[in-house]
Amino acid sequence: MSGPHGFSVQRYAPERGTLAKLTARDSVLRRLDWPLLWSSLALSVIGALLVWSATRTRDQLNQGDPEYFLWRHILNTGIGLALMIGTIWLGHRTLRGAVPVLYGLSVVLVLLVLTPLGATINGAHAWIVIGGGFSLQPSEFTKITIILIMAVLLAARVDAGDQEHPDHSTVVKALCLAVVPIVVIMLMPDLGSVMVIAVIILGVLLTSGASNRWVLGLIGTGAVGAVVVWQLGVLDEYQINRFAAFANPELDPAGVGYNTNQARIAIGSGGLTGTGLFKGSQTTGQFVPEQQTDFVFTVAGEELGFLGAGLILLLLGVVLWRACRIARETTELYGTIVAGGIIAWFAFQSFENIGMTLGIMPVAGLPLPFVSYGGSSMFAVWVAIGLLQSIRVQRPMSA
Repeated sequence: MSGPHGFSVQRYAPERGTLAKLTARDSVLRRLDWPLLWSSLALSVIGALLVWSATRTRDQLNQGDPEYFLWRHILNTGIGLALMIGTIWLGHRTLRGAVPVLYGLSVVLVLLVLTPLGATINGAHAWIVIGGGFSLQPSEFTKITIILIMAVLLAARVDAGDQEHPDHSTVVKALCLAVVPIVVIMLMPDLGSVMVIAVIILGVLLTSGASNRWVLGLIGTGAVGAVVVWQLGVLDEYQINRFAAFANPELDPAGVGYNTNQARIAIGSGGLTGTGLFKGSQTTGQFVPEQQTDFVFTVAGEELGFLGAGLILLLLGVVLWRACRIARETTELYGTIVAGGIIAWFAFQSFENIGMTLGIMPVAGLPLPFVSYGGSSMFAVWVAIGLLQSIRVQRPMSA
């Protein structure tokens, strides 16, 4: 186009600014699942308050600092958020190529627990002490790598268009890879993590489209395996006692049944609205053991009441609902399987944790996702949220 003096004039489209890029329809921020993010973050915030209430008067745990566990929980959440952002930035598809390496690393870490580097914490020989007051529980990260390695195998030929559903040989290979860390974790023994991984495997197979005969066969094999493990004496005595106390809560109310009985007393005393934060007699009186980790839900039941405990259940429900939506809307089987495994993980672990505080499930030493204190568990669940967000962000715009 010519200007008024004969000079050539070119129309330049101004480059989109940072704000425009962030708010564009195809931007990462616009495509994030915000209900999933906010509900997960709300659970971590509630967890920080409950952990603070459970530990502020326990001088033998908090090293004389009432806010010791509060700030560490906040730090763990912050690191978890950074891991989520990193996972979204890398993308689940990019990570797909690194899955074999991640799987191998996770197997090495769980093997290290069986060496002199392993440590026993709260009765479970499932940790590696790093130093500086920090420790690592490799089985938490194994949950993620098993989901990913099975998804890579089961979805490879389906996403390539060579198959409609995973064939039997592919399922066998995926199960063999999943069994390796399970055997190592069972040797610790960490029965709670084995239970979660078993449910994860079922969730992965169900969402992969594999034959239902595999699912039914695994359920039957699991039942037989449980009997064999019991008969061979693989489980430690305290784990056997936990199942005995679950079957008969009055068996040893001052011993193995103590935790469950005190947990139900704490929850039952909360009523509708609770006694108020920091005002629970069971919590301040330190009657419930491990209240900042496995039994954190009892703090909510006592101090926040039915409404506060119900809010936690509602937020967990939102997390599962959004994860189900992501699994349903993705157009690749790989993403569907990853989301399905995470759903099975979060759903069962939440049910088991809350169920054991109510006496409807055996005590298995599993944290409540996002809420319980613990670095390894917090990091793992936020990486899982990052994977879910990546699946949503990278889906086609028409989906």
